This record gives sequence, C-alpha cells and structure tokens, in this order.
Amino acid sequence: MSETTTRPPNKLQRSLMRLDEAPAFMRGFVQNIILRRAVPFTGTAGVKFVSLTSERVEVHLANDHRVQNHIGGVHASAMNLLAETATGMVVGMNVRDDCIPLAKELSMAFRKRTTGGLKAVAVLSAEQRAAMQASDKGEVQVTVTVTDEAGAEPVECAFTWAWIPSSRPAKN
Repeated sequence: MSETTTRPPNKLQRSLMRLDEAPAFMRGFVQNIILRRAVPFTGTAGVKFVSLTSERVEVHLANDHRVQNHIGGVHASAMNLLAETATGMVVGMNVRDDCIPLAKELSMAFRKRTTGGLKAVAVLSAEQRAAMQASDKGEVQVTVTVTDEAGAEPVECAFTWAWIPSSRPAKN
C-alpha cells in the first residue's frame, strides 16, 4: 500500500495531483514549470524533475555551459544544487502542511570528475516518512545518490533536513 493512500496528501502532493487534469503529453513539461516556480534557481540551472513520489525523487541536470566548471564538468555548486533539490523535494512530499522543511546540514566529498550530465535520486524510508507525519518538529538524514552519464558516483553526499512548525496556519 502506498504512503499516499494511508494519509491525506500534503500541499505539494495536492499541487502535483492537479497535473492529472493536463493531457498526458504535457504533464512532464507542466510539472517542471510548477516546480521551477516554487524553487526558481532550479530553473536557472536547468534542473529537470523526472520522478516525484513520497518515497523517491529523481532529478537530472545536463552538462550545459551554464553549469560547467573551468574543466568542462558540472560545477561543484551545481552538484550541490542537484542533490539538495532531490532531498528537499522528497522531504517536501512528506512534510505536514503545518510545518516547513529546512536544510540543516550537508556534506559533500568530491571523488572524481564527472562525465556528462548528472542524476540525483533521494529516498526516504517508511519509518522516516511516518516520523514526519507523527511530529511537528524533527530531523531526518536523507539518502541521495548522484551518478553521472558513465554510471559513476563522482560525489558522495549526505543531507540532513529538519522540519519545524510553520508560523502561518496551514491552508488546504
């Protein structure tokens, strides 16, 4: 049974559910527009939202000129953006409407040069998702794997996200 069937969807999930009203051929395009408006820098860098569920988020970043470093690979800051986006979105898919997510800590170890574009996949366990629903305050370490077009992991990342009560009342 999916997590979304055992609890009501949160605001981000409800927004994405509206995509079902769009023609199938347009959904990916419209989804990227919606998410890039929510996090404008992802649009500037060209992050593509591939898959978003409460359990797993996958995002891609092409090795375009706008995100390259001086040796033609994806810049370290762009790698960070990609991993942060994947982890932040999977947390955003699970945080209660009366709470806000905050990036608390990150570590990145650069292991090798990148080959081509990058893919980041962030995953939350059932226990982590349940904890986010059970408490209005807490933190979670989100697993994220970044791979390049050659299948190598050029960077090892660890992100800790917190969630705290929102100062604003939740809207439906």
